[in-house]
Amino acid sequence: MSGPNEIRSVESETPEIAAARARLRRRRSIAIAIGLALFALTFYALTIIKMGPALFDRTL
Repeated sequence: MSGPNEIRSVESETPEIAAARARLRRRRSIAIAIGLALFALTFYALTIIKMGPALFDRTL
């Protein structure tokens, strides 16, 4: 174990690694956004389906 007074070496991140991490972060963000959009559309569609065709027959 390292003591409290021991200095740890800090590894600097290369530009290639930083770019790779940024790409992965962007891909993950896009995947989450797509998943959230599909989730919302599913609830929207299920709500319309549960209301049934009578929803469009009523007078406004």
